[in-house]
Amino acid sequence: MTSKNPMVLTIDMGTQSARALLCDQKGEIIAKAQKVYNPPYFSKHPGWAEQTPAFYWDNLCACCRELFDVLTERGGESFAKNIIAVTISTIRDTCVCLDAHMEPLRDVILWLDARESGNTRLPPLHSALFGLLGMRETATLQRRVSACNWIAENEPALWQDTKKFALLSAWLTYKLCGNLADAFAGTVGHVPFSHKHRAWMQPKDITRSIFDVRDDQRYDLVEAGDVLGAITPAAAEATGIPAGLPLIATGSDKACETLGLGCLTPEKAALSFGTTATVEITLPRYTEPFPFIPPYVSVMPGFYTPEVEIYRGYWLISWFKREFAALERAEAEKLGVSAESLLNHQLAEVPPGCDGLMLHPYFTPGLVMPHARGSMIGFTDCHTRIHFYRAIIEGINFALMEGLKNIEKRGKCKVQLLRVAGGGSQSSEICQITANMFGLPLQRVHTHEVTGLGSSLAAFVAKGVYGSYGEAVDAMVHPQAEFLPNEEQNQLYRRLYGEIYAQVFDKLEPFYCGIDKIIPRQ
Repeated sequence: MTSKNPMVLTIDMGTQSARALLCDQKGEIIAKAQKVYNPPYFSKHPGWAEQTPAFYWDNLCACCRELFDVLTERGGESFAKNIIAVTISTIRDTCVCLDAHMEPLRDVILWLDARESGNTRLPPLHSALFGLLGMRETATLQRRVSACNWIAENEPALWQDTKKFALLSAWLTYKLCGNLADAFAGTVGHVPFSHKHRAWMQPKDITRSIFDVRDDQRYDLVEAGDVLGAITPAAAEATGIPAGLPLIATGSDKACETLGLGCLTPEKAALSFGTTATVEITLPRYTEPFPFIPPYVSVMPGFYTPEVEIYRGYWLISWFKREFAALERAEAEKLGVSAESLLNHQLAEVPPGCDGLMLHPYFTPGLVMPHARGSMIGFTDCHTRIHFYRAIIEGINFALMEGLKNIEKRGKCKVQLLRVAGGGSQSSEICQITANMFGLPLQRVHTHEVTGLGSSLAAFVAKGVYGSYGEAVDAMVHPQAEFLPNEEQNQLYRRLYGEIYAQVFDKLEPFYCGIDKIIPRQ
């Protein structure tokens, strides 16, 4: 190691923005450049979510160039000499069709895309096996919502010309170092990857038949910490990153976020209050959070992160702000603050439990609950917009509590501490409500750039700056604020969860199915 003050350049490609971050060995973000997407995606048809491939590469390059411009103003040559590695972490389940020259053949399909394939047929033997396991409906749903199957069905000529079907992280890796490859921990999406075996699925795998991806369309996968390649001269010219720097494999945004929160053991749970809200822990063994739903590969080699996600989690906040918070949006513009901050200050006006108003936040069906819809129960004439707003936050937390209870049961563990990241975590009001609901201490760490921190941390371990992930977390992850639960409020929330929330889905599922028969989903 040649530098006394080694740094890692991390690229974080999110759903709403791109970031380039320079992180030091103490976990401090030394410099940052961000480009907010406008718009983050476009929809040619209702429910679709696409973006041009050049959009992501151009934003990546712009962020990096801006970062190096900032460094130049601060004596950038010395900073550049201290960079020992580059990493990249991206949104999950966002796919690119590539030709023989690794050029995209069509627009990128994002994880938010809701199109469905009409070809849900499974091989007869596999269909029978799924039926015996009670998973035929889940397998059919998985097949229906996989973008690869939609492309194969609706764009057959393009699919035939697709030499590689890559996740966004693999393609951007190719753009940076000329090697189409990715980390095991970055391979999260509707693709034939076995998290249990940390490899592409084999023909004998029962779930292989769900995905119409040909074996020759796959690419190389490596363990986190391995070198994916070196920054090419062409990438260096486009981004400003010094040519020859190693690009270190890390993981997807959620995988790096969990690492950046320091959740290395099952006693700590990582909560993410992002567009998708999630709860996950890290285990040294393969443990499915639900039957036949895999835990994802952890950035730490040999570990797994069972996860439960609320697909339209804090997206609901954006939806509420757009549909019901015109007053706060106008006031926020005048004051130069966010509308969310004004809404969050009003949360204290509504008591815990929202005077009986409760949200069931499954606005989008999932593999475990394929018929789910969102619901709101308990309306009375006393309820206001802010009751509705707080009910959204409490409903998301109830869903995450349900997910955590299931993970603890299947993982035979007990969580003692919560760590939180994502946009919603920046609100102290939301953090306190969450601690009260879970009945556990909740901590925020010293930076909101948790995905970038986790990705950088993995590179510092790979480069030998730290001898283990535990040592790196101790040095780089610093809890900054702690929220302790209010016991009285927790007792109330425990009753609401056990006596009401936990029973909502089973009671309403027949009606959800009935609605789908009368009015098909859009």
